[in-house]
Amino acid sequence: MTNKILNILSITAFSIASTYLNAQEKPYVSEVWTADQGKNFRNPILYADYSDPDVTRVGDDYYMTASSFNEAPGLPILHSKDMVNWKLVNYAIQDVLPKEHFAVPRRGDAVWAPSIRFHKGEFYIYWGDPDFGIYMVKTKDPLGKWDEPVLVMEGKGLIDSCPFWDEDGQAYLVHGWAGSRAGVKSILSLNKMNPEGTKVLDKGVHIFDGHDAHPTVEGPKMYKRNGYYYVFAPAGGVATGWQLVLRSKNIYGPYEEKIVLEQGKTKINGPHQGAWVDTPSGEDWFYHFQDVDAGGRIVHLQPMKWEKDWPVIGIDNDKNGIGEPVLTYKKPNVGKTYPVVTPAETDEFDGEKLGLQWQWSANENIVWSSKLPGQKFLRLFSMKMGENDKNLWNVPNLLTQKFPAPNFVASTKVKLTPEDAKEGKTAGLLVMGMDHASLVITNKTDGYYVQLRKAEKAEKGGEEKVLFETKLKGNEAYFKVNVSEPNGICTFSYSENGKNFIKVGEPFQAKPGKWIGAKVGLYSVSTQKANRGGYADFEYFRITKN
Repeated sequence: MTNKILNILSITAFSIASTYLNAQEKPYVSEVWTADQGKNFRNPILYADYSDPDVTRVGDDYYMTASSFNEAPGLPILHSKDMVNWKLVNYAIQDVLPKEHFAVPRRGDAVWAPSIRFHKGEFYIYWGDPDFGIYMVKTKDPLGKWDEPVLVMEGKGLIDSCPFWDEDGQAYLVHGWAGSRAGVKSILSLNKMNPEGTKVLDKGVHIFDGHDAHPTVEGPKMYKRNGYYYVFAPAGGVATGWQLVLRSKNIYGPYEEKIVLEQGKTKINGPHQGAWVDTPSGEDWFYHFQDVDAGGRIVHLQPMKWEKDWPVIGIDNDKNGIGEPVLTYKKPNVGKTYPVVTPAETDEFDGEKLGLQWQWSANENIVWSSKLPGQKFLRLFSMKMGENDKNLWNVPNLLTQKFPAPNFVASTKVKLTPEDAKEGKTAGLLVMGMDHASLVITNKTDGYYVQLRKAEKAEKGGEEKVLFETKLKGNEAYFKVNVSEPNGICTFSYSENGKNFIKVGEPFQAKPGKWIGAKVGLYSVSTQKANRGGYADFEYFRITKN
């Protein structure tokens, strides 16, 4: 059977599967951010930290993945039918490799800038781990279990990898370099791979040096069109850079270069690093991110066209030959209109499993939590912190999700059961980043207290301090954090009856984590001295409007 027939059969199967999936579940629609505006869409299409996004089309289905760094599970898989409405449907890896190494938080390490491709009936994702090398994971069913990852190329500083299969069957791998590990950056290199894409076959050669005009060139994505090999690559830095495109008739170069997208006079800083995707109707589009500090690297969609075999991305407002990002535009022509859907945020904890929006700060240990069938709450056990932990930076059992919008409220109800411990058990609502703050219930020898806690410069060992404390009547409390512009101002409040909420402390300025945005979520911990045991039951976690 030819590869073409196999691809057609695979595409049909994926289309049927995704249609069935969408038909079986009521779409989740966020209260705080939707991109779909009817005939038009607004950017960002995902106001959440799906950093370094890459997208591939298979038939009339679109699949996206993104950097996940040390968070587990990793490599999120999002699905769309219309390029605007996206649903989080899976993760490609449940544990970050090597598993034991990432059993503790290694914030900012691990899964950097992945590429997703569809080849001979299978989905492939390649990513670089700056400390271990370039990995690949694949599957025939993106909604099911992915195969065990393969280390394709071992080495330090290897990042931002993308596979490419030429018409003759030859496979290649293009990648960048992390200066923090390799001692050099701003160069792009190309290796040959075996046709299966499981290992590189040579030492590779450099195909582009950005030191003179395009510092911090990285994140390459390789394509072929009209006899040209194209490398789409961001340059100039995460928050300040531009989108560069290289082209050559020879895969090894020399490559011509052209800047195709820049901030210009828009408010969209650093528009770059993403994916060229076409539609079955022949339209071209480009996904990229924008760094918004505490909000992370949010995802934008830009119209794209070709002129003289160069891509033009966005709209060239100042007529300098370089596109600028749009804030609103007509939706892609995919032949149909699809329901509004967004990645899940709220979790009532009434299902058999946690929602896909949740990630741990390290590879999950099964003893951290329980979610039994029929149980309409989430139980987080009181895990002991490290003896030298002055804050939550090195705590692995933080259960968090991405900020979903510039303005939102996160709320929960928590019941603390310390069992035999007279003091030292703590659980509550957390905003996590380089600085972190949490509203918690904790036990002391004379009863239960609500506390507002804060740690500044957590990565550098900044000590967590109690900013507010008051005694509770019992061991239950309702917590809220109101997050608002500009850039993640967090106001915490609590209630004992779920109706009358009392604001506590001064507003907290959310800070991004290491290469990621701030995250919001839940945790349950214990001091080293406290008796073992204890747990906290969370009745729900809700994201609502301010």
